[in-house]
Amino acid sequence: MVDFDVVELPPHDAPEVGDTAPDFTRPLVNEEFWEDTSLSDLTDEGPVLLVFHTMDGAFPSTYIWNNLRDRGVPEAVQSVGVSISSPYEHKTFLAEREVDARFFSDPAAGVAADYGIENDLDDMAGITEHRPAVFLLDEDREIQYAWVAAQWPDFPDYDEIADAVESL
Repeated sequence: MVDFDVVELPPHDAPEVGDTAPDFTRPLVNEEFWEDTSLSDLTDEGPVLLVFHTMDGAFPSTYIWNNLRDRGVPEAVQSVGVSISSPYEHKTFLAEREVDARFFSDPAAGVAADYGIENDLDDMAGITEHRPAVFLLDEDREIQYAWVAAQWPDFPDYDEIADAVESL
């Protein structure tokens, strides 16, 4: 039995396939340290799978990253998460999940706003997080694949993501 309500999310204004993904600079975290890095710095190195997710430790973020990890996606393409969690929480999450990825820390959800995927949390005044979303970017930040949650909770088709990564 489901112990939560499925909620339809309001319309979003996220970029679509063929659009150029907005650039941003935030602390980029791995298991050891973090430093301010721009998205364009990462795409200069090659394609990027940009995964917006809920706070670290919440079931949806754990589920998303476990599924990507289990399909070998982070080994096939540079994979980067974005959430409101702090760099400290990101370091812990990455170590516990054994995910070959790095995470941008965006505590004010400014990147979510830039991407049109902010999600105001019910009954939490002034708390906004990232709506789950996945964007596969090429070296020019052109979006090759896009998925944005339409309801809460909602999850992408992981095999579809793996196929999109393989087709790069």
